[in-house]
Amino acid sequence: MRIVYLHQYYLTPDQNGGVRSHQFATALARRGHDVHVVSATTPASCLVGGAPGDGPGTTVVDGLTVHRLAVDYDHAMGDARRMLAFASFAVRSMRLARRLRGDAVVASSTPLTIALPGIAATAGRRSPLVFEVRDAWPEVPIALGSLRDPLLRGAALLLERAAYRASSTVVALSPGMADSVRRTGHPADRLEVVPNISDVDRFDPARADAEAFLSHHPDLRGRRLVVYCGTLGRANDLTRVVPVARALRDRGSDVTIVLVGTGPERGRIEAEARRAGVLGSSVVLVDPVRKADLPDVYAASALALSCTADVPALAANSANKFFDALAAHRPVATTYGGWQAEVLAETGAGFRLARDPARAAAELVAFLDDDARTSAARAAAGRLARERYSLELLSRRFCDIVERDARAAGTTADRPTADGPGADGPATEGPGRSVTGVRAASTP
Repeated sequence: MRIVYLHQYYLTPDQNGGVRSHQFATALARRGHDVHVVSATTPASCLVGGAPGDGPGTTVVDGLTVHRLAVDYDHAMGDARRMLAFASFAVRSMRLARRLRGDAVVASSTPLTIALPGIAATAGRRSPLVFEVRDAWPEVPIALGSLRDPLLRGAALLLERAAYRASSTVVALSPGMADSVRRTGHPADRLEVVPNISDVDRFDPARADAEAFLSHHPDLRGRRLVVYCGTLGRANDLTRVVPVARALRDRGSDVTIVLVGTGPERGRIEAEARRAGVLGSSVVLVDPVRKADLPDVYAASALALSCTADVPALAANSANKFFDALAAHRPVATTYGGWQAEVLAETGAGFRLARDPARAAAELVAFLDDDARTSAARAAAGRLARERYSLELLSRRFCDIVERDARAAGTTADRPTADGPGADGPATEGPGRSVTGVRAASTP
């Protein structure tokens, strides 16, 4: 079966950022499917150590055919330029997505505009569209003030409903996101929750090397590190860690907050930390690392940090950093409520930090001073990753959804490869067709 996988920010483990689409696409390929990924050129902020980016063109990566379109995007762009990049990719990918003639199409947001090539690729065909909701769009950008224009807000809401109507299944990354989809009237029997992934093999602490990270940052040796790995953006509100760091310094604590990443708010965080006298001591900013190197960062840490701004819609997030930390057997401290804070409280794998900086600093120190509690939390984090969020478990579930929808739609699995005979031949839609040659649910 040919599967067209649409994701504007498709990344690989050699880059900096989430690799969920890569993991799911390779899982589908391992089941014997011909998977074509349609994406944009790699954002500069996702490249590490001067590595060249993935420019426009078609390449084969881990058994996937990856088509990249020349659309520039970066987290540092203002709202207007970001919207333009979203629209440009949506328009440019529509023709390619349709020409690839997928027996099933997966469209992964954000941004919400990825729905346009998804709809275009399946319109008038039997091919199902599996639409993945990674954030509650447009709810989140409206709440953050990124969609101020009433016409743009209205258009975004219309596109949201059109995307759901066109989808055979909507896959939400959290219960809160699923609730957001339900509020539009989308039927519950066409809605699935598949959270983000804990790659327990890649992040196995027995395989990680803390020294590999500390050798590049010798000033961090001997400190107890609370690490945040991810985008330093407005939605993360990481300026809030500065007063916490100041309170840690005033306590004479060796606990150090390490922010690993980049983004539009990095300069502001540095400036505030410098003014507070904690830059380089209680707060250390580190350049982003490849996804493949994150296990070494967590191995050097005592606790992971997950932050969002005080915006209720953001509590439904499904942050990669949360699941990576669990896979690395590292407890998580969150600055927000919602389902992740509830899971941590239920299992003992972490806790929610107080909003007051002095109290939050005291909570961090008390947790890290309690060897029995931290040991139990590490064990709970590992269990949670294995039993609920493992790559093996969730990729199997996702593949099952795509294959199930293709069967229900009656598309065929007997398709030529992109370069094989008949690649541009007649479409496969039509009555009476059935999925054949698709393996039963198996561990990818």
